[in-house]
Amino acid sequence: MQSDIFAIGVAYILGLAARFVGLPPLVGYLIAGFVLFASGGELTPTLKEFSEMGVTLLLFSIGLKLRIRSLLMPQIWTVASVHMLVTAIVAAGFILLMGVIGFSMFSGLDPLAVALIAFGLSFSSTVFAVKVLDEKGETNSLYGRISIGILIMQDIAAVIFLAASTGKIPSFWAFGLLALIPLRPLLFKLLEKSGHGELQILFGLTLALGGAQLFELVSIKGDLGALILGVLLANHARTPELARQLLGFKDLFLVGFFLSIGLSGPLSWDALAVGVLLLLLVPFKTIFFFWLMSRFHLRARTSLLGSLSLANYSEFGLIVVAVSADNGWIANEWLIIIAIALSLSFIVAAPLNSASYRLYANLRGLLSRFETAKHIEEEADINSGDATVIVFGMGRIGSGAYHVFRQRVGEQVLGVDYDEVKVRKLREKGLNVIRGSATDPDFWSRINMNLASVKLIVLAMPNAQENLFAARQLKAVGYSGKVAGVARYADEIEALKQVGVHAAYNLYAEAGAGFAEHVCSELLPEAVS
Repeated sequence: MQSDIFAIGVAYILGLAARFVGLPPLVGYLIAGFVLFASGGELTPTLKEFSEMGVTLLLFSIGLKLRIRSLLMPQIWTVASVHMLVTAIVAAGFILLMGVIGFSMFSGLDPLAVALIAFGLSFSSTVFAVKVLDEKGETNSLYGRISIGILIMQDIAAVIFLAASTGKIPSFWAFGLLALIPLRPLLFKLLEKSGHGELQILFGLTLALGGAQLFELVSIKGDLGALILGVLLANHARTPELARQLLGFKDLFLVGFFLSIGLSGPLSWDALAVGVLLLLLVPFKTIFFFWLMSRFHLRARTSLLGSLSLANYSEFGLIVVAVSADNGWIANEWLIIIAIALSLSFIVAAPLNSASYRLYANLRGLLSRFETAKHIEEEADINSGDATVIVFGMGRIGSGAYHVFRQRVGEQVLGVDYDEVKVRKLREKGLNVIRGSATDPDFWSRINMNLASVKLIVLAMPNAQENLFAARQLKAVGYSGKVAGVARYADEIEALKQVGVHAAYNLYAEAGAGFAEHVCSELLPEAVS
């Protein structure tokens, strides 16, 4: 137990150090694993359990946000399939070439080992992408949904491989899992009856972890079971709340996963050199993703942000290699090599994703040459009408602001949100809402609007970084009207004011003040007279 606490403490210190230098904390966790192993540390049963639970909760959370029909988009299933096939072929060719050149680690590999290593290198990291998208608040953006869809297609391929590699055939009782489909209304009812507190958390943990064990009992990979159970709950009104409740547990347990990578074996100069060489394939993977996405009628910005979120190697690729090593198909040293390449790819990809908006702004002219003349409907030109007030982010805060402004200025209020389902429901209620993102530089070129006629823009998106970036975009396009924004913390409010937001408000303080005013007007009218 003491060693586990010490490992978690080291992970915290190095995770904090990674954040100080602009990297995601997960990079610090990876480095912590290597440091602990070099210091004589070992992967304990507790950390192993944390690792497995983290991956299970990750896939369950993905399932909660998954809309099955979205996987049918050619931008997802075709891009994922073609990219995996071509990347595996290129990776195999690269491995063979390194062997011919004379690198000892690459020479002597049989065709099966080459194919398995190349297959493992064709994956991108679900953990990394989801963490980056969560931190940027862009999980539901178009590029975020496409990236996650591609990763799910890759994960399905990995799960199929893992199921086949174990030699296990699903038992006869596996057919009984089909009963989960008609049980979906019961799961919905249990979710509703669980309320909003600890019972809801226990429901989610029980369903994810217990469901994974249920699938394991019938010889089906438990992680696939967690994904399927998450999908069964998707689209329920309380599913987003459940996902938020489980977020902290998922993040905590995933620390064990990242530590387990570094604790998987000793580092050597040869392994480090080969890991660095394998990084040469990452630019190819990234550029090929960008080219494929742009060929399928996505704008340059969407293609770039999506490809950058996938510009790495994957934990599932590491698992594929680990299973292959356990079966004696490849040497154990390749597990350490892939772990090093995975860690290095995270370190390279993290600052690229942090600077993704700046990269696009600097390369916009060059990248736009790869766009097709036709764009998908979600990225088509936008007609905004004659709005004088625009509200970005139609969640609870934004929707409330929208209704107030509509009462004050009439029909010349426009709401903007990136969530397709939300936009459709708001339109059905008669609201003037369009689909778009204020953080998208292309949004301002797609929208048919005279900015000079817009008197006020309200930034009510849930993520402070989105509001901050949107404020910078408004300044960049020459908007001279008034801007208001919301934030949760004092430092975020100060940051908004520094980039030109005229009025920035604390969500919690304003909610309390608004509640008090409402109570006074309803229950103490003499206090406001």
